[in-house]
Amino acid sequence: MKTIDLINFSGKKALIRVDFNVPLDDDFNITDDNRITAALPTIKKILADGGSVILMSHLGRPKDGPTNKYSLKHIVPHLSDLLGQEVEFADDCIGDDAAQKAKALGAGEVLLLENLRFYKEEEKGDKDFAEKLSKLGDVYVNDAFGTAHRAHASTAIIAQFFPDAKYFGYLMAGELANAEKILNGAEKPFTAIMGGSKVSDKILLIEKLLDKVDNLIIGGGMAYTFAKADGGTIGTSLVELDKLDLATSIVQKAKDKGVKLYLPTDTVIADSFSNEAKTEIAPTKAIKDDWMGLDIGPNTRAAFAKVVEESKTILWNGPMGVFEMESFLHGTKAVAEAVVKATENGAFSLIGGGDSAAAVAKFDMTDDVSYVSTGGGALLEYMEGKELPGVKAINE
Repeated sequence: MKTIDLINFSGKKALIRVDFNVPLDDDFNITDDNRITAALPTIKKILADGGSVILMSHLGRPKDGPTNKYSLKHIVPHLSDLLGQEVEFADDCIGDDAAQKAKALGAGEVLLLENLRFYKEEEKGDKDFAEKLSKLGDVYVNDAFGTAHRAHASTAIIAQFFPDAKYFGYLMAGELANAEKILNGAEKPFTAIMGGSKVSDKILLIEKLLDKVDNLIIGGGMAYTFAKADGGTIGTSLVELDKLDLATSIVQKAKDKGVKLYLPTDTVIADSFSNEAKTEIAPTKAIKDDWMGLDIGPNTRAAFAKVVEESKTILWNGPMGVFEMESFLHGTKAVAEAVVKATENGAFSLIGGGDSAAAVAKFDMTDDVSYVSTGGGALLEYMEGKELPGVKAINE
């Protein structure tokens, strides 16, 4: 793998694509800095070599060019604190200010560029825009796994302007190595836990995993599509009515391949989508009219936890319920606790970014699992067997 360990950055300007798309509160305080801290080892290696660092990222989804809400200037104070040095900021990612500040950057110094997505050319993968960015540095480093599945200007197109000077940062290399460990080096028994709202979002991954896993656990909103497909009554629970045949086929494929499929047998139901709703426990296939399932029930929690705790490899992608609400977080927490217990007993556990990463962070368990991916969508696509543009661009 072409990582930054292959090069000494002394006297070189490293242009690094990072993923600093972090959540901010109304006062622009960072509420979760995992994506920033994940990039620090790469930045520090380059600085230690005697190189200088130019960071480029996106933040949010700005619709109409520059807006204060999505300015990366809000990141500068915290990034400076984390690095223990002042970080310079360019109020544009291309143009005179960026060019002058990049040119003046000395060894051991760091410059953060303004939000790439203030230009529509970024998401369009515009070659001219990529070329303008490329002129700011001598070496290109991609350390933004969270956007590796996008063929954007800064994640894929730019690499062609660094034919002999393009590398993976430590975060990207770690993400790919851990994904490969799950895909091609999993110790048995291997359990995949799939949650979230839609079967359709996970179908390609589920079908790929059926050739690899011993156990497949399904929870979250998607479980009600399986319950409905099996003739159950699910009230007003989330369901994909056009995916009932798909759910049935997954059940059959699991049986044909000898994979044990675990679906919720009981459910925490509520009379409204609210933390203050009236709740009861009901069989998953016998939910009352006008009530909805919002979490897995106690029997299911125990059954899922037992399977997880007996596993040697675990992939978890998607919560078991609406864990953002206190009343419906118990299923997701029970699974998280089981994953931690299995990890303590020697299992390898990979948390697949997105809501799963948010859940383990909420329960303060991030450091108790083997690896937490920074890229939900990118990880899904990589595990589905798709070629990620951001990875391909470095390997070419």
